Amino acid sequence: MIKKCLFPAAGYGTRFLPATKAMPKEMLPVVNKPLIQYGVEEALDAGLNEISIVTGRGKRALEDHFDISYELENQIKGTDKEKYLVGIRRLLDQCSFSYTRQTEMKGLGHAILTGRPLIGDEPFAVVLADDLCVNLEGDGVLTQMVKLYNQYRCTIIAIQEVDPQETNKYGVIAGDLIGDDLYRVRNMVEKPAPEDAPSNLAIIGRYILTPDIFDLIKQTEPGKGGEIQITDALMKQAQNGCVIAYKFKGKRFDCGGAEGYIEATNFCFENFYKTGKAY
Repeated sequence: MIKKCLFPAAGYGTRFLPATKAMPKEMLPVVNKPLIQYGVEEALDAGLNEISIVTGRGKRALEDHFDISYELENQIKGTDKEKYLVGIRRLLDQCSFSYTRQTEMKGLGHAILTGRPLIGDEPFAVVLADDLCVNLEGDGVLTQMVKLYNQYRCTIIAIQEVDPQETNKYGVIAGDLIGDDLYRVRNMVEKPAPEDAPSNLAIIGRYILTPDIFDLIKQTEPGKGGEIQITDALMKQAQNGCVIAYKFKGKRFDCGGAEGYIEATNFCFENFYKTGKAY
């Protein structure tokens, strides 16, 4: 069974400057809860309780958030404000957290490779916290993907349809339909121009990866933007075996930019905070 989930969280968050100049983008609050907490909750709900985070300079707030604050908790003990800590206490009680630091920003592929000592030789999930995913009508996105992994035992990547004019913002796949919303990947391109895109099926920040991906990343030369792209390593994996793309059920908000962040905040306020489910 998959138990580990890796959070690459060393990036600069440049699309949200100046807010991210001194604060990790993963700590941006959506209503009253930081982005990364939503991601860890999604992982735990999928049965993944060993949380590994790849951090970088200026990211100590991530470690502090997933820790006990004795002074704060003593201050609010016995008051109605204790309810605000119910969610984070659940994570601290049920998850373990480990950290490593990415000293150079060389792309998502390199960030995942940096997490190898925390993951070891076993399958694992990857969550990009600034992609906030919710499903009000059933299982969370990672839970859906874990179920698929248990059936197919290969790498699973989450995809969604995007505006064909926005393919240059994503990794884009082409594949053969093998089931409901399931594609066997045969081509994968990182941020193609609209005229070069193999489809409008874009990869979003949810992956389940088999451990051979680490060696494939090590063999991957820098690609688009001079970075080591996970897309290039996944393409090698697809050629050598099997990579499945899954059009997930639910909504995804791109919280790395202001528009998606505001949409996510409004959605979570209406569906979680006002209903008392936000804590």
